[in-house]
Amino acid sequence: MEDEERLCISSCCSDWMSEMPSGFWDIPLWNLAIPGSHDTMTYCLDERSSVLKSSPRVLQLLDSWLPCIVRPCIIKWATTQEDSISNQLDLGIRFLDLRIAHKIKDPDKVFYFAHGIYSLLTVKEALAEVAHWLDQHTKEVVIIALSAFDGMNLDQHKDLIQFLISTFDNKICPNNIIPSLWHCWNHNYQVILSYDDSAASGYEELWPQCEYWWANTSDPKHVISYLEERKTEGRPGQFFAAGLNLTEDAKYVLSHPCQSLQSMTLSSYSLLLNWVKQQRPGPGKSCVNIICADFVGAFSSEFTQLVVGLNQTLLKETCLTNLP
Repeated sequence: MEDEERLCISSCCSDWMSEMPSGFWDIPLWNLAIPGSHDTMTYCLDERSSVLKSSPRVLQLLDSWLPCIVRPCIIKWATTQEDSISNQLDLGIRFLDLRIAHKIKDPDKVFYFAHGIYSLLTVKEALAEVAHWLDQHTKEVVIIALSAFDGMNLDQHKDLIQFLISTFDNKICPNNIIPSLWHCWNHNYQVILSYDDSAASGYEELWPQCEYWWANTSDPKHVISYLEERKTEGRPGQFFAAGLNLTEDAKYVLSHPCQSLQSMTLSSYSLLLNWVKQQRPGPGKSCVNIICADFVGAFSSEFTQLVVGLNQTLLKETCLTNLP
């Protein structure tokens, strides 16, 4: 029972992968339960920036006329995290959901994050922070999913890809293996880069899109029913994420003027976490892999402890399989 006790992660989850019992070392990472943050970089949205050029024309016009009203409202409903990227990693988050964008008037090789509006931090600054964190936690493996790429052309994709490769270098796990903790440790791999664009074709350093199950509703009960329906269809063969995040629409925002995404999410957190408690990882059709949430540090590391703790079912199944 010693291994099972060690899997009950303490309040500090910064090195939970390195502390996993040996029974987990050979399991493919896409068969483990891994905690992730939805829209990881929204803790640093820039209220002084304009809305994205891909935004609806009406929103762009409103932003040009009434930025002092539009931008604070966007931040209230677009901020999904409060903790910095390093703090999220310290909390045990091992899946980073990065939505990339380029500002039209900026230099070609400067990239930001975006969710309605642009971030204060650049991609270079944030990923340098991740690389530094990994240097301090050499047995932790982080899945970084890059997507959206608002306002980017092919040459800019190539620049971004070269930056990713040069930043993480030998830490990058190639896409032609089945990654497990043991395999990653043996080769000093710490980063799995998922790149959701055809520009990634031909790069062994880049993995394909990580499928994200998104319910697109403000009702937590509908989020749960949607995820349960997706489970009946069967899990993908490699990495995929189940999103616990709630999503507001214009009608909801207008009818709840005193709310924010944070208040809406936290009022539903217990219901969503109860769903997490009922899940199990593994290769089975209805098994989960990455579970993403908003405001992952809202209750200390409760969310990550719950997700990581799901892996205990794999240990129990292994013990039962090995019984004479």
